[in-house]
Amino acid sequence: MSNGHATPLISATDTRAGRGSSGPAAELEWSRSGAILTKRRRHLVLFGLVAASIVVTVLCSSFGAAALSGSDWLTALRELITPEHGDRAGTTGVILFQLRIPRVLMGFLVGGALASVGVTLQALLRNALADPYVLGVSSGAALGAAIAMLLGIGATSILLPVLPLWGFAGGLIALALIYRMAQSHGRLPIHSLLLAGVILNAILTAMIMFITSIMDPARSAGLMAWLMGSLAAPGWIGLIGIALYVMAGTMCLLYYAPVLNVLTQGEDTARSLGIDTDQTKKRLYALTALLTGAVVSVSGMIGFVGMVIPHAVRMAIGSDHRVLMPASALVGGMFLVVSDTIARTAFAPAEIPVGIVTALAGGPFFLYLLLWRKDRMV
Repeated sequence: MSNGHATPLISATDTRAGRGSSGPAAELEWSRSGAILTKRRRHLVLFGLVAASIVVTVLCSSFGAAALSGSDWLTALRELITPEHGDRAGTTGVILFQLRIPRVLMGFLVGGALASVGVTLQALLRNALADPYVLGVSSGAALGAAIAMLLGIGATSILLPVLPLWGFAGGLIALALIYRMAQSHGRLPIHSLLLAGVILNAILTAMIMFITSIMDPARSAGLMAWLMGSLAAPGWIGLIGIALYVMAGTMCLLYYAPVLNVLTQGEDTARSLGIDTDQTKKRLYALTALLTGAVVSVSGMIGFVGMVIPHAVRMAIGSDHRVLMPASALVGGMFLVVSDTIARTAFAPAEIPVGIVTALAGGPFFLYLLLWRKDRMV
C-alpha cells in the first residue's frame, strides 16, 4: 500500500514483467511502444547525443556577423588563459566568451527544459499534443514575469534570481486553471484541453498587452521583443542562476522517469504498484511549472519545442522515459540553438526573434499531429 509518498524507484522492468499489471499483455504493450532498450543501447544513444551537442555548440558559436575559424578559437582560448595577444585576440575573445557561448548555453538550457517539460506533460496527460506553449502554461509564466518587471523586479543583478519565481507562480496558476477548465468526470478530453489552452492564452496575452501598454515606451519595447523569444544571456551570473533552476528541475523530473513509464500504462496500474498517483501528479505539475517559469522569465515565450521534440525523439528511440527524458533534453537544446543561429544569421545584420523560427517549424508539425489523431480516431 502507498504510504502517501511517490515511489519513483519502481523500474520499467518490473512493469514489463507483469508485477501489478496484466502480465504478457503489458509486456506486449511496452514492446509496441518501443520502451524496451538495453542498457548498452541507452548509453550509446546518450553518448552520441552528448557528442552531437558539443559539435553543435562549437559550430553555432562560430557563426554570426563575424565568422570564427578554428584558428580564432585557439586565439580566443590563448587570450582567455594569457590575455596578452593584442586587439584581434581581445576582440575574438569578447565575441566568443561574452556573447556567443553564453547565448548558446542559454539556448541549451531553455530548449532542454522545454523539451523535458513536454515529455512530462505528455506522459501525465497521455497526449502527444501536450506542450507548455499550447496549454497556456508559458503565457502564465510570461504574465508572472511581466508583472515582476512592471514592479521593477529583475532590473538589477541582485533581484534577477527572483524573476523565475514569479514565472513559476504564473505558470502554476495557469496549469491549475487549465486542468480545472478541461476536466470532465475525471477525464481530460483533448478538445477540452486545447480549447481551455486557447481561451486562457487569449486572456493572459491580453493581460500582458495591458501591462506593456502602461509601461514607458523604452521598457515596453524591450518587453515586446522579449515576449517573441530571445536567448540574449543576462551575463554569466544570470546564466548560472538560470542553470541552477533548470538543472535542479530537470534532475527531479529524471528521478521520476520510471514512474512516468508506469503512469503511461494507466493510473490503475500505477496504484497497484504502490504509487500515490495524486501526490505524484501534483509534484510533477509543480516541477513543470517551475521549469517553464524559470526559462520563460529569461527567454520569453518560445513555442512548440516541448511538443515537437519529445514526439520526434519518441518515434526514434521509443517511450522509455529513462532515456526519452535526457535524450529529449539534449535534442531540444540542439534544436533551439540551431533555431537561434538561423534567427540571428538568416537576415544579418538584422535579427529575428527565435520564437518565430520555432513557430514556423512547430506549427506545421502541430497540424500534422492533429490530422494524424483525427485519422486514427476515424
